[in-house]
Amino acid sequence: MRIRDCTPLDLPALVELTIETFRPLLAGSLRQLRPEVTAHDHGHWEDDYRHEVPSLLAPDEGRFITLAEEHGRPLGYVGWNSTGTSSGRLEMVAVHPDARRRGVARALCSAALTRLEQLGVTVVHIGTGGDEFHAPARALYESLGFIPYPTVDYARSL
Repeated sequence: MRIRDCTPLDLPALVELTIETFRPLLAGSLRQLRPEVTAHDHGHWEDDYRHEVPSLLAPDEGRFITLAEEHGRPLGYVGWNSTGTSSGRLEMVAVHPDARRRGVARALCSAALTRLEQLGVTVVHIGTGGDEFHAPARALYESLGFIPYPTVDYARSL
């Protein structure tokens, strides 16, 4: 596995990787919660990722993507940025379903944390879901020293 900086040429493959990574959640279990809310928030989730993933890479604005690849094929990536002189954020961690349980996400997060530390960042934030799909992510982040903040986000349809 090779860890490297993302280039604009990598973005189409990372968009497709993201769609495959989150398909079980957004086309499956999440739709069962409140279909009317999910349809509103995530009804066009594939198109949303086609716009969101490229926006993670804007080096002139302090937004970066670090990716893991093997044999020229992306295994996963993490978007990250510094949000001030001492704060940073991991924006998205996505690992292709075929590459899970191989330490890809840990290697990516560790690489991004090292880069943020080199920039002088002292506190890094990351968010994730509280559902079963995101349980492995929560376990990883806590094993990397992140602590959960007690926040709740509510939604309802009118």
